[in-house]
Amino acid sequence: MKIGDKVRYLNAVGGGVITRIGEKGVVTVLEEDGFETPVLANDVVVVADTNELNFVSESKSKPNTTTTAQTVEKPQYKFDIAEETPEGEAINVSLAFVPVNIKSLQNTDMEMFVINESNYYIDFQILTGNATVSVHTADTIEPQTKLFITDVRKDEVNDYEFVRFQGFAYKQTTKFDVKPALDVAVRINPVDFYKLHRFEENDFFEAKAMLVNLIENDYPPIKYLIDDKQLQEAMHDKRLQPTKRQFAPPRKSQIIEVDLHIHELIDNFANLDNADMLRIQLDKFHSVMKENINKKGQKIVFIHGKGEGVLRKEITELLRKQYKNASFQDASFQQYGFGATQVNIH
Repeated sequence: MKIGDKVRYLNAVGGGVITRIGEKGVVTVLEEDGFETPVLANDVVVVADTNELNFVSESKSKPNTTTTAQTVEKPQYKFDIAEETPEGEAINVSLAFVPVNIKSLQNTDMEMFVINESNYYIDFQILTGNATVSVHTADTIEPQTKLFITDVRKDEVNDYEFVRFQGFAYKQTTKFDVKPALDVAVRINPVDFYKLHRFEENDFFEAKAMLVNLIENDYPPIKYLIDDKQLQEAMHDKRLQPTKRQFAPPRKSQIIEVDLHIHELIDNFANLDNADMLRIQLDKFHSVMKENINKKGQKIVFIHGKGEGVLRKEITELLRKQYKNASFQDASFQQYGFGATQVNIH
């Protein structure tokens, strides 16, 4: 057997085209519905000899051993409008990177896909590069499906650090809701390709995959709308955009409450690791302290939750070292439980 051979199942109905030959006698068969199924080579039989384009071979010459999955003519997927879903009326698009052998993550190649979870066709192009870009792929993906893009060799992962996705969505019907043009630039840390925890169980592949959300409910995730510098500016918005005070300042006895839970500080944190979230939380802590450090008698309650105590420990260390004109204590248990620290400005 070779990649590109057309096979049928011996113990089940159906068959397809071999797109990958793995270890321990396992082959991957691309079926007519566009899904790939791993099966034992002993459970399939070759229907006809095929060449690298999946046409019946006219000669008995030795097959080209360099044939890859990209050169196989795959069965055409066709979307049935009856399969539309209410959730699919919002555009949700992701990139997926699937390891060929996740047990050897340091050395294995990846398969790259685009996933379209919407009811819309999307004409798109993928650009790679930072200051200057080049067109990597231009194609159309049908609704409610995934589209194989390319194999990514291990020595090529750095080429996918900066990826831009552009496109527009439409339906092949007379009337449909107009969607905004799609344009999002993402940065994928090349180190992520070597982190096992970045590859998770998912609804799109039998294997674990690293998913990169491009479009969520018609728009890019907020993480990709602003860079790190803009994120800091947004967190310090009140300080960076001073306005004429319209109300009297709060009385000294009024307690300022600051919730440092990450979901209160940023809308989308799915792609942030623990270090990034801690940095955002501490930036907010510093911002509030600097705004109130000269207000003698001011009380500030920082709500950090119990968790593993990392954030609380960092806050107490900063108060001891950098804010010596402030004392601190556990906040009221009746009001805040065990997850808050009260700071008193002197």
